[in-house]
Amino acid sequence: MAKITIRKSTETALKREVKDMRNVLAERLYELRTEADLSQARLAEIAGVDRKTINRIENGHFSPALDTIVRLSVALGITPSTLLAE
Repeated sequence: MAKITIRKSTETALKREVKDMRNVLAERLYELRTEADLSQARLAEIAGVDRKTINRIENGHFSPALDTIVRLSVALGITPSTLLAE
């Protein structure tokens, strides 16, 4: 298998895209959680994740795994794509 070389500019752009998406998720999760009138603790309980995980996602300090995104989506009664939409 050939090794792919990533140019520094591409790596920087990728990091920026990840950070931007993390911020979109943070804002969207907060918005949907508050619209559903749920505390971080209650959403965490329903989704089966730790409350600190919710807090870290909403503050943009954590990129959740796909499993966590699905759990949060189910708990909020939405699709994962809705949670990730801008």
